Amino acid sequence: MMRTTVNPWTYPEGMDQGVLIEGHQRLLFVSGQCSVSATGESLHPGDLRAQTSVALDNVEAVLREAGMGLGNIVRMNTYVTDVEAFFAQAGEMMAERLAAFDVRPPGVCAQISRLGRPELLVELEAFAAD
Repeated sequence: MMRTTVNPWTYPEGMDQGVLIEGHQRLLFVSGQCSVSATGESLHPGDLRAQTSVALDNVEAVLREAGMGLGNIVRMNTYVTDVEAFFAQAGEMMAERLAAFDVRPPGVCAQISRLGRPELLVELEAFAAD
């Protein structure tokens, strides 16, 4: 797979404006992942940073099950209940984890009124290719 970043301009948030993927074999669409255990129990109520870390762990687990990793992400959407708190507490940590794989995926960061469970603060949706 050949990945070419497309950046007619650069934003400080650390994401590419576009990613052109050529020669890929497979596409994986990862359902929204939250801070839940393998048995579905909500984890870290009230802790946005810890919830973001677990949600990213869960994205990584789905990728791994498909024979991929964080380096295969080509788009990621982030849904949070408080966007300012997300950038203050968890955004940099998430960007650093992805940057370790040279990934700055384009996507959306949107504030929503709530997620499927009231104790959840963040949900990550990913698209991957290899």
